[in-house]
Amino acid sequence: MTEGAAVGPRTPGAGEMFQLLRDGRPRTRAELATLTGQARSTVAGRIDALMAAGLIAPAGEATSTGGRPPATFAFNPSSQVVLGVDLGATHARLAVTDLASTVLAELDAPLAITDGPEPVLDWVADTGRKLLETAGRSVADLAGVGVGLPGPVEHATGHPNNPPIMPGWDDADVPGILRGHFDAPALVDNDVNIMALGEHRIAWPDVADLILVKVATGIGAGIIADGALRRGAQGAAGDVGHIAVPGAEDVVCRCGNVGCLEAIASAQALAVRLRADGLDVSGPADVVALVRGGDVTAGRAVRQAGREIGSVLAATVSLLNPSVIVLGGILAEAGEHLLAGIREVVYQRSLPLATQHLRIAVARSGAQAGVLGAAAMAADHALSPEAVDARTA
Repeated sequence: MTEGAAVGPRTPGAGEMFQLLRDGRPRTRAELATLTGQARSTVAGRIDALMAAGLIAPAGEATSTGGRPPATFAFNPSSQVVLGVDLGATHARLAVTDLASTVLAELDAPLAITDGPEPVLDWVADTGRKLLETAGRSVADLAGVGVGLPGPVEHATGHPNNPPIMPGWDDADVPGILRGHFDAPALVDNDVNIMALGEHRIAWPDVADLILVKVATGIGAGIIADGALRRGAQGAAGDVGHIAVPGAEDVVCRCGNVGCLEAIASAQALAVRLRADGLDVSGPADVVALVRGGDVTAGRAVRQAGREIGSVLAATVSLLNPSVIVLGGILAEAGEHLLAGIREVVYQRSLPLATQHLRIAVARSGAQAGVLGAAAMAADHALSPEAVDARTA
């Protein structure tokens, strides 16, 4: 190439054209040519490549405007499957879904994350194979594995980073171990991010800006901005549980700092406080049971926790201007007390422009949010323009 010569725009490949078909709507060759600006012969070649890869299939004929009705083509989500894995401190939920997040088989089982990476991931691999069989699919059909872990994860590598409740997991090569079991790409993220992704896909697909806040043993947030999950430079975005709260400087957090939101407003912190007040509370589930049973002391404690969380979220609202804040985690099951405390402070402290259309609600997708988010993460990777181009090359 002559020095200084202009470089023309790259012609979009089959992968980029395929993104137009991921919504499931059938389209004709002519429509795709119009949308992409490519010649019909080029579009026809892309369609042939995508059909050969099984990613699209004929979807009948369009209405004729004169002459033979044109053929249409649509996304074929059953061409492959993905495995979603949501690992908690004491439980695991796995699901096999098609490429459009339709669940084909799933399982929820007790599991101790403290057993360490090798035993836990061996169990995940064995259980995943059984679920594939239940779904009538094989390991050869697996396009990828998505995993959520209950601790900080460096998303670029998929390695846990000093996870406080996961002894033995620090810097474990989780993607490498799972690739060894399945010979398929494996992506790993923290549990709150995959919950945010799952809740967004299932319950709020038309909302471009959303924050999911998980209030359980710890407190964390997953951020959807401009329709995409935002992880930050090292994958640490959304760690609101370790933002300092004024007036709590004497409360020590498990991270080693003092005054963290998590140390005073998490479900575990409330359990400890209520037990000190003489109530029969052994953990977060008991806190929820007391509130739902009408215990006044527990109800007041949860509402005050909502206010403390709201003080942090008010700053988040001013910074990110979300349309929706969704509450997940076990403490969100305590009913209106937590919501009321959060709303009270957020609407009071944030500017009217940021709150005039803001909705604050409990998660709609329930316990499935994490596993479906993990599956969606794996499917998005498998269906990215780069992956599709490689598959159709």
